[in-house]
Formats: sequence, C-alpha cells, structure tokens
Amino acid sequence: MAVAARDGGSGDGRRPPRSARPEAAGTRAAAPRTPGSPRQARSPKQRRDGRRQPQRVRVPVSGTGRFTTAPAAASAARFSGAARTVRYAVDVEGGLPFDAAVFAAQVQRILNDPRSWGHGGRVRFVRVAHGPVAFRVSLASPALTDRLCAPLVTGGELSCRSGNRSVINARRWGQGAVTYGPDLASYREYVVNHEVGHALGHGHEQCPGRGRRAPVMVQQTKSLQGCRINPWPFPG
Repeated sequence: MAVAARDGGSGDGRRPPRSARPEAAGTRAAAPRTPGSPRQARSPKQRRDGRRQPQRVRVPVSGTGRFTTAPAAASAARFSGAARTVRYAVDVEGGLPFDAAVFAAQVQRILNDPRSWGHGGRVRFVRVAHGPVAFRVSLASPALTDRLCAPLVTGGELSCRSGNRSVINARRWGQGAVTYGPDLASYREYVVNHEVGHALGHGHEQCPGRGRRAPVMVQQTKSLQGCRINPWPFPG
C-alpha cells in the first residue's frame, strides 16, 4: 500500500530504505501457481458482492521496456477551478495486454471516487500528459518493475513506489492477490490507492482490530492481519 512502498518486505529480514519500500504479493504454501494469484479466474460476467468483475489476464514477464504516457483526462479543465488539484500522469509499458487509455481511465475513476484520497471532492486529481506532476502511476511488466524498484528485491511479483513513480506490477493488476480472492475489481482499487497513498506521504498502518475494516495503508496484499478487505482511504 514513505517515499517508496509495497506491502511487506522482500522476506530476507532486511528493512528496505525509506526511499524505496516495496509491496509484497500474498502467497499460499504448496499452491502450484504464481504467488499472490487467486486459485481460479473469473469470467467478466461473474460478479462479486453485486459488482462486475474484470477478466483475469496473464501477463508476460517482459514488455518493451518503454512507457507510453496516457493522454490528459478530458475533465482536466473542468477540475482546474473546482477544488485543490493534484496533477499526475499515467504511464503504461508497451507489450502488455492492457490498453493505456483504459488503464488511465480506471486510475482517474479510482482517485476521484469520493472514497479515495480526494475525500469527496476536497482534492481533485487531474491527469495530464505534459508538464510537472506530483507523481506518476506506472503499469509495468514484472521485469521492468524489478528494474525500477531496484535495489529492492521485487522478484517479478511485487509493486513499489520509487522516486515519483507509483509502480503497479502488471502481474498483480492482471491476477489480483490471494487476500482479495475473486474480487479483482476491489483489489485494483486497493493497489492504486495504496501506492498513491505513499506518493502522498502516507506510511503503512496496522489492522486496528479483528473483523474491522483494514485501513488502505495496511499491507493488504500480504495479509489482512485479521481485518476485512478495504480498498478505500475514506470508505464511509
């Protein structure tokens, strides 16, 4: 979910530097599948808690290694005077099975949801294609994620924040995590909110009590610590 962040650590007992802290994927022992990946894919017509679930997608280990920046959001001009604004950009690595415009639209929707960091419109996140930005949300292949997050050991499985990039591992975007089970839609909301939370200066938190909602800055990819899943900073 600190300057750079991920859920958990590399597993080697070393505390990562504050300049780059990765997000661990959930794992289950003796499961012959990618760590962090749920047991079964769901078709896009299947629903979880009344909402439509996206199709799970297999992601190649490597893409082109080059990012394409998504166009500015059509709503950028409308947001410019509506509230305090935060400019950000979205990048998608070439060679991934995700459309840059679709991913960018999902990020824009998540960040400007009333439950996200904008907190009901108090802050508006404006996606731009040029000029200075507060942060970049970058969807990267496992291999490129490893390079961007180094010297952290992300092992092709983890996401991180490094510099001004909130790096989303495309494998996690495509497959989700064990802790969220079949609810890929909510997991995607979580991983964006968690990594952007680090970009906004928020550190990791702990579960406040068994059965309660996990704060979004809990390392939910790795463990819910007895809490319930929650992808939002201000769930209401």
